[in-house]
Amino acid sequence: MRNLTRIAILAGLAWAGPGLAQEKAIARGEKLYTEYCASCHGANLEGQEDWQSPDENGVLRAPPHDHTGHTWHHDDGMLFDYTKLGGQTALEQMGVTGVNSGMPGFADSLADQDILDVLAFIKSTWPERVQEMQKQRTLAAQSKGN
Repeated sequence: MRNLTRIAILAGLAWAGPGLAQEKAIARGEKLYTEYCASCHGANLEGQEDWQSPDENGVLRAPPHDHTGHTWHHDDGMLFDYTKLGGQTALEQMGVTGVNSGMPGFADSLADQDILDVLAFIKSTWPERVQEMQKQRTLAAQSKGN
């Protein structure tokens, strides 16, 4: 079931190229980002200061979502899961331990399409070269069945 859901999600997140539907998704995603994400990740996607180091409680700070951060290093499925389930749950499902993510899950407050639109907005801010590298990571993950 998880793989079927992931396939449907990734199909929805895939760039359809320029067009009115994509423009609307990005505009909607920007509004949702401002409402749900900007308080931690910054109004300009800049992340929290010293984001590469945990805070005094050992919790990872919110990284930037612009091209200077590591968001684009992850495939679409991982980004979706991280947003929907929350960082800790997503990491645990991937078998990653020893990391204390402060990212909350948004499954109760954002529909799947909302998350897809937020991710479309974030991705739209990246230079084309970065978008292409992230797309290749997504294709590689899909070919592995992730």
